[in-house]
Amino acid sequence: MTEYIQVITTTNTEEEARKIQRALVEERAAACVQIIGPISSLYWWEGKIEEAGEWICLAKAKSEDYQRIESLIRENHPYRVPEILAIPVSAGNKDYLAWISEVSGP
Repeated sequence: MTEYIQVITTTNTEEEARKIQRALVEERAAACVQIIGPISSLYWWEGKIEEAGEWICLAKAKSEDYQRIESLIRENHPYRVPEILAIPVSAGNKDYLAWISEVSGP
């Protein structure tokens, strides 16, 4: 398992994305959360194709904090089945990775 991850989730409004962003950073579950949007999403949901505008949250964190991140996202997310994906970081700027470790929670 890698030491660092980037966690991705999407929401349907910028305000919801900012709520998740603030929860993750204030609780020190993630060192940084960036918001990108709006984006266009096309997907299957309950047997039909749906289209929606969404906002992406990208959280930079230590792998050991994944469960806290998932829990905080679920607590602050409006979707019944939110996208929560952890992507392992295989390499990165050593100074940036050290910063993630320094500012992330215990």
